[in-house]
Amino acid sequence: MAPVQECFISAPGKCILHGEHAVVHGKVALAVSLNLRTYLRLQVTSTAEVSISLPNIDTFLSWDVSVLKPLLSHCKGECRSSTELDTELVRKLREFTAIADGSTDTRSMAVLAFLYTYLCVFAHSEWSEQELELINNWAFQGEKIIHGNPSGVDNAVGTWGGFLRYHAGKITPLSRVPTLRILLTNTKKYHAVPNSSFPKVKDRINQYPSVMAPVLESVDAVSQICERTLAEMATEGASAKHYSTLEDLIDINQHHLNVMGVSHTSLNTLCQVTLTHGLHSKLTGAGGGGCAITLLTPETGESVVRGVVEELKQVGFDCWEAVSAPGVLMHSPTSLTHSVLDILTKY
Repeated sequence: MAPVQECFISAPGKCILHGEHAVVHGKVALAVSLNLRTYLRLQVTSTAEVSISLPNIDTFLSWDVSVLKPLLSHCKGECRSSTELDTELVRKLREFTAIADGSTDTRSMAVLAFLYTYLCVFAHSEWSEQELELINNWAFQGEKIIHGNPSGVDNAVGTWGGFLRYHAGKITPLSRVPTLRILLTNTKKYHAVPNSSFPKVKDRINQYPSVMAPVLESVDAVSQICERTLAEMATEGASAKHYSTLEDLIDINQHHLNVMGVSHTSLNTLCQVTLTHGLHSKLTGAGGGGCAITLLTPETGESVVRGVVEELKQVGFDCWEAVSAPGVLMHSPTSLTHSVLDILTKY
């Protein structure tokens, strides 16, 4: 069988339905993959170089393989673990690329994660469960490089797709869930210091433990009620009452996040705009700006969606309509849209 000369792979986007911030303190969180996919083209070359092209962030770099391989000189025997981050290799790669320790620059982190994965894996249809576990493990090592101490939710959702339950370090795919329509909105407001909302929540919990402990318990209850509701929708059929429950939970969880101090005026504006159209929204992720999700029910007409999107764009936000989606996929070139294929083969 001839070796594959190129392949096309994609992974879904992700949002947190409920439980952000509370999950860090041992509570349940629910995440869902979205059909806003990131595509990757892997291609064999005839040169002794490895190259990375990331047109979305204007990054195009190449390295001679003979220069990269000595970075593995500290390895004795088999050291390419998919479950433990090789901190010595990360240190060498930072020196090699002149990326400072603690840098959170998007381009730098993407290059660092790419080179780490290349040296650990490549320098030496459907996947089986064992192969998916391996993909998830390697993706988690990239998360460690980028975020330091990640939860594991992002890589798990990207690998398996669908809905996932996260609790106390254990990630469980939800097998019986409906397809949800979601409007994802980017407020384009970001923390001056990345991840600064997490210590902010911790400080508030330490300062007001008797106030914040019930809030975290309530967030946990929201996640669990949402999980039960989704299971009922999948087994009994979705009803107006089910969607009403999901809308109530979204409103309640957004109030929780306001109490935690991680919302933002831009997110409050977004919630007010969507509510005037009868839609319910909450922040998703770290907060302090960033993104929010809006639930679109079967009764939400296209004219309503267009009106909301237009109003949100006038405020300066970006919007995408999405549905829950499968995890990592391998594609044939003929299965890709012309626009995606054009971008992947342009560079």
